[in-house]
Amino acid sequence: MSDIMNAFPSDYLKEADLMGSPKTFTMVSVSVEKVGDDTKPVVHFQEDARGLVLNKTNANTISDVYGRETDDWTGKKIELYPHTTEFQGHMVPCIRVRKPQQAASTPDDPFPGDL
Repeated sequence: MSDIMNAFPSDYLKEADLMGSPKTFTMVSVSVEKVGDDTKPVVHFQEDARGLVLNKTNANTISDVYGRETDDWTGKKIELYPHTTEFQGHMVPCIRVRKPQQAASTPDDPFPGDL
């Protein structure tokens, strides 16, 4: 074990889990869970057993894309990407969310009718 933080596994995704690049996840549920001394919404994914604790910024971003009703988020994809934010006067790593970028589709035959 080279990274000491690996000795402290978490039930929730953190910025380091993204390993420096965006990852797309399929949302399966949102629950309200006790996180520390607070209760917070947590979105759960098909691709990873760990959830993402939603802050107001990420919750607003998802609701802007898929609506405010969390039941409507089931089966929808969201991209998580590493970012930084200011917290107590310091820049700290965080996870932000966005709608996944659609890959440009290419037609089977880009020049139909040509020989």
